Amino acid sequence: MRQPLSRLRITFSLMLCLVLAGCASTTGPSNAWGYYWQSLRGHMKIMHAAEPIDDWVARKDISPALRERLQLAQRARAFAVTELGLPDNASYRRYADLKRPAAVWNVVAAPPFSLTLHTWCFPVTGCIGYRGYFTEAAAQAEAAELAAQGLEVEVYGVPAYSTLGYMNWAGGDPLLSTFIAWPEGDFVRLLFHELAHQVVYAKDDTLFNESFATAVERVGVAQWLATQSTPAVREAYATSEARRGAFRALTRATRAQLAAIYEQKEASALDEQALLAIKTEAMQRFRADYAALRERWLSPTGGGAPQASTAQVAGYDRWVAQANNASFAAQAAYDELVPAFEALFEREGRDWPRFYDAVRQLTQQPQPQRRAALRALLPAPQTP
Repeated sequence: MRQPLSRLRITFSLMLCLVLAGCASTTGPSNAWGYYWQSLRGHMKIMHAAEPIDDWVARKDISPALRERLQLAQRARAFAVTELGLPDNASYRRYADLKRPAAVWNVVAAPPFSLTLHTWCFPVTGCIGYRGYFTEAAAQAEAAELAAQGLEVEVYGVPAYSTLGYMNWAGGDPLLSTFIAWPEGDFVRLLFHELAHQVVYAKDDTLFNESFATAVERVGVAQWLATQSTPAVREAYATSEARRGAFRALTRATRAQLAAIYEQKEASALDEQALLAIKTEAMQRFRADYAALRERWLSPTGGGAPQASTAQVAGYDRWVAQANNASFAAQAAYDELVPAFEALFEREGRDWPRFYDAVRQLTQQPQPQRRAALRALLPAPQTP
């Protein structure tokens, strides 16, 4: 006798969640099965809450702002297929109101004198530098265990939710209330980022995967803004992107300083107390530099740009307040190799299919050769 389709979907979803959620545990089998269970429940709740965008748009009880944004999502989804060569599948054609501020909460961790992320290993995705939980309390509990082991930890909310396309047969990954109201440029770029993960995914290489998806989002949103948006939207995005660029430059410089400090642990006789003092000084300098940058953003002249509000810089404030090795290492995955992927896009004549083929070819190489090939594409550092 055949099982009902809904039961088949639940069974398959359970199997998928076990595969995606992980095969390793930090505290033994009971913890592992608890993680599998929360992954399954969280995944099923999101999938169950999602309804087709057309059904949402037809409803009489939603706000005009939500209806307009869902229609924007449909246009951006079509643009992703026709102009960026991103997958034409079920993902991001449904919407779910989660009634919470994040889809999942990620835990990241790193040693006190290293920018190398602690990793968890999963059968499909390989070893990655974060672990996701569907409640903040569960993520904080995992972080506390890692901190007790002497690691520096961070917990942060993630607005989007991705199964890398493995759930397209069951309706696909949905748009979520956690980012539906973002400014147009930011909303569209996140959509492109998540779809990019369904094009190419290299096992055991978070840096490669996130840098690739970030490059797709940056080039893709530039094309969207140039052809689909209003001057006001373009101006607002340019202003927020200028702030992001300045913050990335600051954190990139601090990351380089920290890496140089930690290299001394192996190369010299400095003890940990001396290294800690140097590290503390670097972090104090980082926070002082951010305070100066923030003051320029909030000044009436905005440092040459429109004045920012405290709400617009609140995310940066939170990041800086809790910044540690885990924060800097996690950010590097979304930053470090992006210029290399952008250079590869230019090398392939700004042709999306050719670019994706070139990226797929890189995934066939062992990780060291893959990283070396990308770094060879990085622009040469400018000399004063």
